[in-house]
Amino acid sequence: MCEGAIFIIKRRKLILAVAVLFALNISVIALVQAAGAETYDRGSQGATVREIQQRLSDWGYYDGGIDGIYGVKTEEAVRYFQETNGLAVDGRAGPETLEALGLPAGAGTPGEDASGELALLARLISAEARGEPYAGQVAVGAVVLNRVEHPSFPNTIAEVIFQPGAFSCMLDGQWDEPVSESAYAAARDALNGSDPSGGAIYYFNPATATSAWIWSRPEILTIGNHRFCA
Repeated sequence: MCEGAIFIIKRRKLILAVAVLFALNISVIALVQAAGAETYDRGSQGATVREIQQRLSDWGYYDGGIDGIYGVKTEEAVRYFQETNGLAVDGRAGPETLEALGLPAGAGTPGEDASGELALLARLISAEARGEPYAGQVAVGAVVLNRVEHPSFPNTIAEVIFQPGAFSCMLDGQWDEPVSESAYAAARDALNGSDPSGGAIYYFNPATATSAWIWSRPEILTIGNHRFCA
């Protein structure tokens, strides 16, 4: 075989090898992108969730608060948006839904980070224990975390807080009030392990509580206006 023919064969093999390598690289990139695509659902928090809410609100799908917390109303609005726009209806803002909303997939972290949990817990503390002694505010935060660890309750902060009927602040308007600075500090202390409640999973105000069941819970201690119970 002449040298020219050998050169052509080698060149074709090299081109084929480069093409295969290129195809493999494209496949790897696609897999990485797919793995990194974010999905936002119940309990997700942060700036991306806030933007999802804002766009759904602007377009008439959502009438809740723009608070960056993916709760029941956000999920319902996403379902409505998906159904209206021919998307798979699951109430979760995955890559296709984000694209339809004009948001880049992978723009953030679904659970956000510790700061997202901090903000959520601080809002709950402020709403439930506004005006209470600081130890009582930390204790309210600790009750949420104790429930996360308890087998009878959901296993994330968001799920515990948004569990139907769990906290009266969701019904009396306190949830929507501004969050106090002391509540942020109390949330940090609770997240760092402080528990003035003594391991409580319930609390109530004896001056206003009317439920016979909550009065039956074993008392651990009282801080301010709240009685903390097992």
